[in-house]
Amino acid sequence: MSSRRIEQIIDEIEEFIDGCRFKPLSQTHIIVEKERIDDLLRELRLKAPEEIKEYQKIIRKKEEILNDARAKAEAMLQETAQHTTALINEHEIMQQAFAQANEVVTLATAQAQEILDNATMEANAMREAAVDYTDDCLANVENIIGNAIEGTAFRYQDMMNHLNECYETVKENRSELRPSELLEGTSTGSGDSSINLDLI
Repeated sequence: MSSRRIEQIIDEIEEFIDGCRFKPLSQTHIIVEKERIDDLLRELRLKAPEEIKEYQKIIRKKEEILNDARAKAEAMLQETAQHTTALINEHEIMQQAFAQANEVVTLATAQAQEILDNATMEANAMREAAVDYTDDCLANVENIIGNAIEGTAFRYQDMMNHLNECYETVKENRSELRPSELLEGTSTGSGDSSINLDLI
């Protein structure tokens, strides 16, 4: 799923909102078909970028990486212990066996710790990268939706301003046609009453 398809779904949501009817006696509330908007949002959730899913899998495997590192370290220590035991069992080289055993144990412990440290650093780095990437994607979606909302509000306000201007022009034209009747209140129109078409 590419970012382009996400933008297309956002455009569909915007077009759907633009096509909704206003509630009776309201210029600010619209009637939305819940099933249609749910379908669009469900598709948006399902079409997450594959990269995000891959990073999520890597995060879930963090414990597997650490467990594998621990298993390798334990196997290395067990092998070292067995080797040490074999050396000790040979009486004529017992002292040498102790020295070699201590050296091997020290080296094995250091290598095991290094494996654990590297595995932890790698898992944390992968998690941080996944979080950053996911946050960037969500920020882009947030900006797209925000711009869509602002654009829709601006278009509706512009339309209402235009209707107000037309309304005032009609009133002025009627005043010029029958100024005396409007002053005496005998006009069949609305008289001095006014309609506020401002979009709140």
